[in-house]
Amino acid sequence: MADARQVAARFVEAFNAHDEGRIRELNGEGAVFEAPGDVHIEGREPTTQYAMAWLRAFPDAQLTIKNELVDGDWVTQEFTFEGMHEDTLSSPMGDIPATHRRLIGRGVQVFRVEGDTVADTHLYFDQVEVMTQLGLMPEPATTAT
Repeated sequence: MADARQVAARFVEAFNAHDEGRIRELNGEGAVFEAPGDVHIEGREPTTQYAMAWLRAFPDAQLTIKNELVDGDWVTQEFTFEGMHEDTLSSPMGDIPATHRRLIGRGVQVFRVEGDTVADTHLYFDQVEVMTQLGLMPEPATTAT
């Protein structure tokens, strides 16, 4: 049985390889996944398809882990997501057609590992940052000095 750090590392490797089969294997049968936009999904297949929606929309997507904390079955990773938006992204607010813009976003994911699979995932990222970089919201105003 792998430790939590190893399982989390395997998940990031599978994501970066865009390997749907490995992502599916690493998601637990009863996995619970939460993300911005009031996303709450349960089960191996729905959690796998959430990851695949991002990978289809950003075919060159890569996660880079900046910091990681491990405590027992829990792994917290601070990361950067980078990719070019080349296909439709399904979101809680509806489908977002390809913008052909590069996204470089920061986020945090918290995994709870059971055995060799991810049982719970809590994903946090700034939705405004994502929408702004994709050109779907205006740039924030700056103050004159």
